[in-house]
Amino acid sequence: MSKTNPLLNHGKIFLSPDSSRVVLRRLIPNPEDRTSNIIGRINSLPEKEVVRNIRSVIACFSKRHLRTEEVLLSHYESVKSFFNTDYDVSAARKLLIGAYFTQEFAFEAVALFNPSIVPHPDQTGLPAGSVRFIMSLRATGEGHISSITFRTGIADSSCMVSLDPVSRQAAIASPHCDPSYDKLCFTHKLAEMGFDNDFSKSVIAPLDDSFTIKQLHESLSGFIRGSHRYSENDRLSHDKILWLAYSNYEVRVSEELPLSYWVIFPASPSEKNGIEDARFVRFVDDDDSVRYFATYTAYDGKAILPQLIETDFKSFKMITLNGDAIQNKGMALFPRKIGGKYAMLSRQDSESIFLVYSDNIHFWYDPVRIVRPKYDWEFMQIGNCGSPVETEAGWLVLTHGVGPLRQYSIGAILLDRADPSKVIGRLEEPLIVPTETFRDGYVPNVVYTCGCLLHNGKLIIPYALSDSKTTIATVDLRNLLAALHVE
Repeated sequence: MSKTNPLLNHGKIFLSPDSSRVVLRRLIPNPEDRTSNIIGRINSLPEKEVVRNIRSVIACFSKRHLRTEEVLLSHYESVKSFFNTDYDVSAARKLLIGAYFTQEFAFEAVALFNPSIVPHPDQTGLPAGSVRFIMSLRATGEGHISSITFRTGIADSSCMVSLDPVSRQAAIASPHCDPSYDKLCFTHKLAEMGFDNDFSKSVIAPLDDSFTIKQLHESLSGFIRGSHRYSENDRLSHDKILWLAYSNYEVRVSEELPLSYWVIFPASPSEKNGIEDARFVRFVDDDDSVRYFATYTAYDGKAILPQLIETDFKSFKMITLNGDAIQNKGMALFPRKIGGKYAMLSRQDSESIFLVYSDNIHFWYDPVRIVRPKYDWEFMQIGNCGSPVETEAGWLVLTHGVGPLRQYSIGAILLDRADPSKVIGRLEEPLIVPTETFRDGYVPNVVYTCGCLLHNGKLIIPYALSDSKTTIATVDLRNLLAALHVE
């Protein structure tokens, strides 16, 4: 397992972590009640000292970030409720208060890995036979907190890949201040969580079929004010309603700046320690309209939770998933419906690949195991490495297998186009393995990808090396299909 598979063609692109790429992140003191004390100390400064201090901060950091003052003011707004007085605050003091509750975060200082790749929504102005693509990567920084970052590039007619220049500066995508929710879906999700009770019904009932987070807060406050009795169960329901709302949120990016400038950073309770291993897919609906989705793993420091992104790469809606199939890691959506239903690959038992269908992309039930570990390089576990790729021969799925000494390798299986529960082909030997040159890294002996792109008869496969850096390889589709063992 130390030789490179002859099917594979390696390029010369390597994407490595860059600790100089930093974002401005809100700094929350622990315990939170320290916030009032800190604000009090800042407010004790004479105005001249405030002006001198904030000028020094802006001079130091404005070249490292765009819109520095805008970010500082937004962080001021997030803590102004802790003020002990209601006196008028000067613009300089607002900025300085915001600065004390801000930190630089090197979001990709540790690792840049587990990529996925999809065609760019904009394919204009390209040479014949070329495709513009978007590559997502898992970026990991201090505290092992993971976020999503992007690269864009072009693959020419012969699948030679070039990447666009990377923005030196970076920023966290802006949250939509008043996201909206579908009442029916929200109610169903509450019921799935076990909170279909009198309290939740009383809060949700007055809301419109589509409601905003502001309206939800108003309904919660109105019920609490008008209630003569507020039990511990009501408090728990109150917290879970808000947990669900904050776990379904939206962030937006500006097209004025390159996509590589923007970082999708953890923002909800379910993902506060990481947005991990996003598997993006270009999804074509039955009416030929196109949407982009990504499944990812939300991590709160204790538990993992599969979630969904819906995006046009201008806004990103983070969506909770429900149902008995929503567990473990590595869910991957098929790029179209099959038999009128959404289809997803998943892994419920930590070692096998399952298939699950759904009428509603938010709810997933009754997974069926379709692939078990078979070969020695995957005896520990097998899972998908991104969304299936449709070919004339069937659904091609890159897989990961775990063998001795926790070595991760990348393989492939072929599923029937009409009935993906049927495995019709499988690589006996892995396509990509850890080599001696790239065994060392944040997590040794791992090669891994979250998706590939089929272009002009070749698969473009970006993949990670030892959970540290990323490279790109290609493989001829016909040669790969010919190498599959017929099941």
